[in-house]
Formats: sequence, C-alpha cells, structure tokens
Amino acid sequence: MGAPPGYRPSAWVHLLHQLPRADFQLRPVPSAFAPQEREYQQALLLVAALAGLGLGLSLIFIAVYLIRFCCCRPPEPPGAKSPPPGGGCVTWNCIAALLVGCAGIGVGFYGNSETSDGVSQLSSALLHANHTLTAIDHLVLEMVERLDEAVRTELTTLEEVLTQRMELVAAARGARRQAETVAQQLQGLAFWRGVPLSPLQVAEDVSFVEEYRWLAYVLLLLLELLVCLFTLLGLARQSKWLVIVMTVMSLLVLVLSWGSMGLEAATAVGLSDFCSSPDSYILNLTQEETGLGSDILNYYFLCNQAVSNPFQQRLTLSQRALANIHSQLQGLEREAVPQFPSAQKPVLSLEETLNVTEGNFHQLVALLHCRGLHKDYGSALRGLCEDTLEGLLFLLLFSLLSAGALATVLCSLPRAWALFPPSDDYEDTDDDDPFNPQESKRFVQWQSSI
Repeated sequence: MGAPPGYRPSAWVHLLHQLPRADFQLRPVPSAFAPQEREYQQALLLVAALAGLGLGLSLIFIAVYLIRFCCCRPPEPPGAKSPPPGGGCVTWNCIAALLVGCAGIGVGFYGNSETSDGVSQLSSALLHANHTLTAIDHLVLEMVERLDEAVRTELTTLEEVLTQRMELVAAARGARRQAETVAQQLQGLAFWRGVPLSPLQVAEDVSFVEEYRWLAYVLLLLLELLVCLFTLLGLARQSKWLVIVMTVMSLLVLVLSWGSMGLEAATAVGLSDFCSSPDSYILNLTQEETGLGSDILNYYFLCNQAVSNPFQQRLTLSQRALANIHSQLQGLEREAVPQFPSAQKPVLSLEETLNVTEGNFHQLVALLHCRGLHKDYGSALRGLCEDTLEGLLFLLLFSLLSAGALATVLCSLPRAWALFPPSDDYEDTDDDDPFNPQESKRFVQWQSSI
C-alpha cells in the first residue's frame, strides 16, 4: 500500500511496535493493531498494569525505608544539640530531587504541547476533508438543479417556439436528453451523501476529548510544581507543618504520576501499532462505517497509479454530454434565432446555464481527484503518528522523572524533618522581644543582681 505523502513511520514507531505483547495468561499477542480483539485489549491493559506494579514497588520501598528510619534509628545522647552527621547531605539530596522534578515538569509541559499540536493537526485535516466532501455534494446538487431547471423552462419553451421546424425541435430534444444524461451521471458523483460517518463530528469529538486531556495534564503539572516549590520553601524555613503537608501531597502526586505513566505507555504502544501500518485498518473501518465500495476508498486512501479513478467513466460521459449540448445550442443559435426571434432569449439563457455548469464541472473534477483528500489523510497521520506520539513519549519521560523524584523526596523529607529545631513555637521570635521567655528570665536575673 502506498504511504501518504510526507509520512513515514518514525524510529520510535518501529521500536515500540517491536516490543513483545502478552495477554493476561502471558500468551504472546501479535503486534498488529486490533483494538476490537480481546487479546489485544488485554495486552494494552497489561502494559498499563506495569505502571501499577511500579507504583506498588515504590510504595513498598518507601514504607520499608521509613520504617527502618523510624524504628532502627539510634537514640540521641541526652543534651546533644549538634545535628547527626550526614544531615546536610540528606537535605541536599531532597533539594536535588525536587530540582529534577522541576526539570521533569518542563519536559511535561513540552510533551503536553506537542500532543495537543498533533491532535490539532488531526482535527484540522478532518475539517478540511469535511469541507471537500461538502463542496462536492454542494456542486453536484447545484449543477443538477440548474440542469433540471433548464429542462423544465428554457428547453420546454424552446421546443414550443420551434414547433414549425421539426429538425430544430429534434435538436432541442437532443439537448434535453443530453442534459438529463448529465444530471443522472452527476448524481452518482456525490458519493458521501447519506453516509452516517461525518468527519466534522469526528473532529469535534477528538477536540472535545483533547481539551479535557490537555487541561488534566496542565493541572497535574501545576500541582507538582506547587508541591516542589512549597517543599523547597518548607526546607528553607524549616517549617515542620509545611513539610508534613507537602509529604502528603507528594504521595498523592506520586500516585497520579504512576497512573498517568500507565495510560501514556499503553496509548503509545497502541498508537505505534496503528502507525506502523495504518492503511489497512483505516480502509476496513471506513468501509464498515460508511458502506462505500472498496474501489472508492482505495482510490482516495492510496492514491497511486495502480488504483484507477472510480468516477472516470461518469466524468467522461458528463463531459461529452456537456460538449454535445454546447454544439447543439450553437447550431440552434445559428439556425433558429434568425427565423424565430423569440427563441433568442431561451437559447442565451441556456448558454449561460451551460457556461456556469461547465465551470462548476471543472471544479468538481479537481475536487474528485484523490490528491486533496489523500493530502488530508497524510496530514492527519503525521499529526497523530509524529507530533502526538512524540508528545506522549515526553509525557512518559515526565511521569518517570516525577515518580523517581517524588519517591526520593518522600524518603528524604522525614530525615530532613528530624534535623529541624525541636519546636517551631519560638523559632521566629526576636531575641530582643521582652515577651520572649528566655529574655524575660535574663531580665529578672539582671534585676536581682542590682
């Protein structure tokens, strides 16, 4: 099958497409894109479940680390005021993890933008294809109505005017038959009329889903950014309550990061299977949804020399009929108008209708050629298989960086929290404040000495 212009499966598509797949019984599953098959659905769910396994292992590791830190920590000697050794290293490890998380947030914003750009390109291609199909239907309807109107009015009037010359009446009737032939052939060119599948509706549905997906990721990215910033603020101010709140929020974002990672991995794998060979699946799906013949779909989706235009015969017959009408009208204008002056008006009106019909016919021929719709098909594939897939991979990297950074933060925050001063009640109290208990005690001792 011929690939759309400008589209070639990328290296990432080939790499992800080669990954092994298995169902819930761990039986191998072919990598051909088949979302309607149960085994393939289980394979994608198993890919998403790997993120759940990663979440469980990370939570177990964090829990074991924290239990070991809380239960196996040696008791501090009484009166010890110096922090335990390695405390500064723990704090810097936490800060480094937060900075890595912030870098991952930047990657996530880029990936979210790339994914949105790819979906927007897909929606634009669908809208342009819908415009082309609508223009074809409109041109066909307009030409058929013009020809029917000409048959009912001008040609009927012309036959009545020329009743005295039977050879001229025969020429007018010949023009009538040719006009009816053109109208009949044109009606078969509006191939998308009555088809239940609307590219406009598909584009609107895709845009609707993408809008909420984009918003959900923006909120997730902003939530993680706020967690990183307030955690850094809590470490800088040595605020225990802020660190505790951010620890809980870090745990929540960790779960969301692993969940998004599962969705991204399953979507990327399924999209790579689709993009490795999209023609066969799209052809079968479109034929099933629209009921159109395979010759029409092959012509527009493949658009190569091996596939002939299914409308060529109708176009040829229509063009010949229009040429015959034109020659017959010229003969009537030359022979009938000098003898029957009242025939001039319907003949001139017929020529005007014919000129407009021929102009619309040439425009219809250009729209019916496979280049336009095939270009839209290639643009949709490039948006979906290049920008969208690339954006998903960047989002996957963001989720991985986020999960690693937050797991490190959850292990480091309790140790950093243990290094804070014993109480936060007077940590910000000015030493010169007379209401400070320590300052009041020194003031009483000074009065006694006097």
